[in-house]
Amino acid sequence: MTDAEPLSLFLADEAETVRLGEDLALALGKGDWIALSGDLGAGKSTFARAFLRALADDPELEVPSPTFTLVQAYDLRLPVAHFDLYRLGDASELDELGFDEALSSGICLVEWPEMADELLPAARISLKLEHQANGRLATITAPDTQMKRIRRVLAIRAFLEQHGYAHAKRRFLTGDASTRAYETITTGAAETLVLMDWPHPPEGPAVLDGKPYPKVVHLALDPYPFVAVDEYLRELGLAAPKILHTDYAQGILLMEHLGDEGVVDEAGQPIADRYREAVVCLGYLHSHEMRQDLPVGDGHVHHIPDFDATAMKMEARLLLDWHLPWKRGTPATEEERAEYLSIWDGLIAELADTEKNLLLRDFHSPNIIWRPDESGVRRVGLIDFQDSMSGPTAYDLASLVQDARVDIPKPLADQLMVDYLALRRSLGPFDEKTFMKAWAIMAAQRNCKLAGLWVRLLQRDGKPGYLKHMPRTLRHLSTALRHEVLAPLRDWCLRSGIQLPES
Repeated sequence: MTDAEPLSLFLADEAETVRLGEDLALALGKGDWIALSGDLGAGKSTFARAFLRALADDPELEVPSPTFTLVQAYDLRLPVAHFDLYRLGDASELDELGFDEALSSGICLVEWPEMADELLPAARISLKLEHQANGRLATITAPDTQMKRIRRVLAIRAFLEQHGYAHAKRRFLTGDASTRAYETITTGAAETLVLMDWPHPPEGPAVLDGKPYPKVVHLALDPYPFVAVDEYLRELGLAAPKILHTDYAQGILLMEHLGDEGVVDEAGQPIADRYREAVVCLGYLHSHEMRQDLPVGDGHVHHIPDFDATAMKMEARLLLDWHLPWKRGTPATEEERAEYLSIWDGLIAELADTEKNLLLRDFHSPNIIWRPDESGVRRVGLIDFQDSMSGPTAYDLASLVQDARVDIPKPLADQLMVDYLALRRSLGPFDEKTFMKAWAIMAAQRNCKLAGLWVRLLQRDGKPGYLKHMPRTLRHLSTALRHEVLAPLRDWCLRSGIQLPES
């Protein structure tokens, strides 16, 4: 069966029609439109109302029929235009209703599409609702890309049904720069859970030794690393979400919801006490000798990969391959490339004698949950650690102090460093000088990666929103480059035309 083959679903009652509308709200994106057809009373309005309320995450959203106005616009997470063409006088009037404009910026729901069929785009999601027995038959056809998304959300619904959550409400929570997306799941008992939707990513082009970028830098490609590290963190007494159900083959996980509070306020400013508690959590983690081989429930053993020289250099290359051409309009010369990579060989060699432990890899504001009802290190909830590696402990402290998404005032950044160093000294022998050298190298490596990543997300993936973090990233890089060991990299940046702000 191909993704594009028609899909037929029997909807036993109105509640199942509502669930279909809610589920499809998770499958559609900008530029998608649904041709919604069926006789009077077949459930078109029920479906449309459920779709819009789910996208708004508002069960009381007023959804008036557009029968007389012909179109009703909704400014939601994704803008939606709901058309009813039953009273359309002539197909040519479709242009006056702003269909093309609405489709370019969001989603269109179109009831009675046959009234202007010849002027509507051929690439469509067709949903036909028909009376059948005591319920309805829903028949869906769509292009491959859209049908793949639709089948995915229905597979997640089947997963929920399999584990006793047939009537759970699903709502979009967040997506990230990877292929993962997250939903909140509200059970019949009003408990809120989190579902991770992690389809296996397509194999990308080879970048080194026949391997694509994710394999070179050891990014997780399935749920095993997440579950293994999750269980390890919980074993240490840290607050990672309890995993309730996992489908490893499909990449679907249902887990505990740690809460909605973070470490920044409503204005996006850091809450100092919460950042300081996160530092304590990090020091606690680093006080335990790590295990690299972690069992997973079904007999699988996950070996935490080393943050090795190959991975470090490949990530640092993002500045060379993406940021530099974007910044100055020309790619790096062969001489510039060779010198840059040689500098990183030297910097990585400087890390040989630094301490190593578990790196959570993205230990910053989006992935830290504040749990005020807990105590000790369990007040700090940890998520998004599937790409954990074994490497210099300084990396995660650099990730937190130089938060990629939040401006940390210098007094707070300095205090976080003081807190961590004091804690580590109190726990036993600690080579502070070597650690600080590693901190500068890891901060520079991370920010070289991010400076290139933001451009790659813009140019390759069509995600311009991350570019707003570029000024902060370059400030962080400038701060790291003040350490004497990084003088060669600082000089290279200046000669190559990468203008760094005053840190």
